[in-house]
Amino acid sequence: MKPTGAPAEADWNAHRPAVFGAAYRILGTVAEAEDVTQEVWLRACAADLSEVRDLRAWLVTLAARTSYNVLRSARVRRESYVGPWLPEPLLTGPDAAAQVLMDESVSTAMLVVMERLTPAERVALVLHDVFDFPFDRIAEVLGNTSAASRKLASRARARVAAVKERPRASRAETERVLRAFKAAADAGDMAALVALLAPEAVYVGDGGGKATAARRPVRGAETIALLAVRQIQIRRPDASEIIEVNGCPALATYRGGELVWLDTLEVADGRITVFRRLANPEKLLRIGHI
Repeated sequence: MKPTGAPAEADWNAHRPAVFGAAYRILGTVAEAEDVTQEVWLRACAADLSEVRDLRAWLVTLAARTSYNVLRSARVRRESYVGPWLPEPLLTGPDAAAQVLMDESVSTAMLVVMERLTPAERVALVLHDVFDFPFDRIAEVLGNTSAASRKLASRARARVAAVKERPRASRAETERVLRAFKAAADAGDMAALVALLAPEAVYVGDGGGKATAARRPVRGAETIALLAVRQIQIRRPDASEIIEVNGCPALATYRGGELVWLDTLEVADGRITVFRRLANPEKLLRIGHI
């Protein structure tokens, strides 16, 4: 039996992907987005919705306002984060437990850039460019004016434009490069690894102080190739699989059934330009084991 005042189950199920999607894009973590989604549900249950004309907009507005408050309080924790920060991966595709609102703004590359925005810029960009909210409504969430919200969204859009302009490899090409990189790293084939990497490629590792990872981005094909081989030799993983996270192929690598790292790539002209390895075990929990 649904709680008194709760949205109808069918309505909630229809709008939940948008609620979670707004929270995840603003926060960049699955755990916090799930908490926000649950809070939105509870507050919706306690509210009088009889005068609400657009339930989806009402729920997304509540999710954005809640996420904005969470993000502002989380800034101190993120500023003290050990090493580079990568977003918590969101399992998508056929293996996802629940439907997710998908578009380019949920990609790992986009979320990495969005992390550099201020909380207000991030909210303005998500609400306007993803959910098509008018600026007067965004102003209500941010506690400013319509003109100020417009300026925030414009500034944020300019900062993420470079990501949208990057060439994007097809899914098949990304999977091919992922498999080739793994095979070369497993074999310790430095020449093959270097050939797969653009000369100015960048490697970003996120261990969060809880797993071994480079504390700064690593640059250069040869240096990255050597690092990849050493990590295989140290961790000695015994299984891997291609999965879909954030709408793109990723390589999940396991040892003893436990996920030890997750690799995502940016590929251009058949070569890796950005290699991201997420090893923080707290961020890998929701991907699971084999």
